[in-house]
Amino acid sequence: MNLPTWITVSRLLGVPIVLIALLDPTDIHRWVSVVAFVIFAGTDWLDGYLARRLNQVTDLGKFLDPLVDKLLVLAPLMALVGLGEIPAWGVFLILARELTISGWRVNPTFQQGQVPGAGIWGKAKTVVQIVAISILLAPLSGIWQIAGIVLFWVAVALTWISGLIYLLPARTSQETV
Repeated sequence: MNLPTWITVSRLLGVPIVLIALLDPTDIHRWVSVVAFVIFAGTDWLDGYLARRLNQVTDLGKFLDPLVDKLLVLAPLMALVGLGEIPAWGVFLILARELTISGWRVNPTFQQGQVPGAGIWGKAKTVVQIVAISILLAPLSGIWQIAGIVLFWVAVALTWISGLIYLLPARTSQETV
């Protein structure tokens, strides 16, 4: 494994930190979860940058990066469901899309053994998810909570839009075969 892939894998360390901090969701613990989440989510940019800069883009990295992103995003979303701050069915919509795309990505019948990287819609989805989760984890009130909920639903919509955009070209190319 190369350096960018190790950075990707290290992102998993953020999951238990965020979840443990939310076991007792005092204001200070919520801020700890926000800081940890933002730091570990920021490594998503770093590993991608280094992989391109060092010419170390690999199929393993293209596979692990979105998988680790999903774990880092879904863990706090589930915690927010447990705290009663977002509806479970909204998180289910995200989970359903993520499982579908993950299955599609590793299916050699559809991809002829190559793992495609994330497109612009998938990247936009990830950024909006990270911003929404950060706001929702923070012990903020008023307009910030409303902004967090609105961004959560924007993230749900972008999650499905990016999934459909991802699947449609593959479906179209399969129909021509």
